[in-house]
Amino acid sequence: MPDQVYIEGQGLVDLTSEEQTAFDARRASDAAWRTEDLRAERNRKLAETDWVVIKEREEGGSVSNFTDWKTYRQALRDITNSATSLDDVTWPEKPE
Repeated sequence: MPDQVYIEGQGLVDLTSEEQTAFDARRASDAAWRTEDLRAERNRKLAETDWVVIKEREEGGSVSNFTDWKTYRQALRDITNSATSLDDVTWPEKPE
């Protein structure tokens, strides 16, 4: 799916294939964008596990491996200490 840009009076418009290629090349060469992509994926992974924290808090200790989840979530938060992009990241193992 192509990225979109906002054009006043038209709303969100898909990039053409040429625009998308140029956009992707710039994004790949820009360290700030690579870090932003890494953080976005990290945040998505954290959001996927929010239910564990909510369940633990609401039910007071009902998640048997909560310590494993806490460790996993902290490793996700710390990921930018060791990785600078999605190309060089090693994601922690999600508990079962």
